[in-house]
Amino acid sequence: MLGFEGIGKILIIVGVVIAVLGVLLAFGGRMPFVGKLPGDILIRKDGITFYFPIVTCILLSVGLTLVINFTLRFIGKYIAGSQCFSYSNNA
Repeated sequence: MLGFEGIGKILIIVGVVIAVLGVLLAFGGRMPFVGKLPGDILIRKDGITFYFPIVTCILLSVGLTLVINFTLRFIGKYIAGSQCFSYSNNA
């Protein structure tokens, strides 16, 4: 059973994640490197512009994967007996 200490830690993690997302949304348009990395595709022809930020997408995917994995491992340490957050092979 999850005690108040475990619930408190989970709420702190959720709060930090929401705060980070809020900062990214508030200042995301002012970050000059987002969407303009080498390897992002930009094609302009006859008044038509095609833009696909493939390198930006890859970096965001890797970054979010790392953050989610570390968060799940951190939460998994505090949820006793839970199999959904367990990374051991003893299932």
